Amino acid sequence: MSQPIVRQALYLEVADRLRGMIHARALSNGEWIDELRLAGEMGISRTPLREALKVLATEGLVRLEPRRGCFVNELSTQDLEDIFPLMAMLEGRCAFEAARKATDDELAALEPLHAELAGHARAGRIDAYYQTNYLIHEAVQALAGNQWLSDMVGNLRKVLSLSRHRSLARPGRIQQSCAEHLAIFDALKAHDSEAAQALAHTHLMRQLEALRILANEDAADPALSDPIVIEEPAHVRTRQSRARAGRTHA
Repeated sequence: MSQPIVRQALYLEVADRLRGMIHARALSNGEWIDELRLAGEMGISRTPLREALKVLATEGLVRLEPRRGCFVNELSTQDLEDIFPLMAMLEGRCAFEAARKATDDELAALEPLHAELAGHARAGRIDAYYQTNYLIHEAVQALAGNQWLSDMVGNLRKVLSLSRHRSLARPGRIQQSCAEHLAIFDALKAHDSEAAQALAHTHLMRQLEALRILANEDAADPALSDPIVIEEPAHVRTRQSRARAGRTHA
């Protein structure tokens, strides 16, 4: 029996819009969210807005404070120090399992993405690089074929999106990141699971190191601290919304 078509709940649509505003920095890190203003701009009541904010709170994008309201989350240096080693471990495992399970044809299908990544790195196109980089991480995650692992990585990736892309702003980091990706891809094609795991782990930890350096530079000169605006890929937002709607009506 076929499943009925379920329209996405309004609060999930609102959550999508808010998520996009946060990633585009229309709502800045640490900013108090003016519920009355946003509800008016969106032409909705505050009820679906508040439900949407609860969704984003579970994702770590906002925090709800009693008697103070809702604020866009900020990742401290300690947050990054806590999260990145976990992400490195999980993405390393994704690479390990992908190297073991993926067929040669499945890996060959990733060649165009890696060629595209290299082109963006050479041209210094940070926003385009970030989008392609996201797709590659997602593809390796899918090739690992482990839904539990995929869910954990996806949840942490949402939180890290608040600051992770800033690592690409460090001079030379985009080229270094690309070289790391190509090395991981070579290990995947060789089905060398241990090398793929080690290289993926190193890739994530080097992102953390770049963020550490940027944090030190920001502390020395606050004028350098403005974030680069890179929006999460639209297809990711759409797919996540559909998945949440399916769980809501399950």
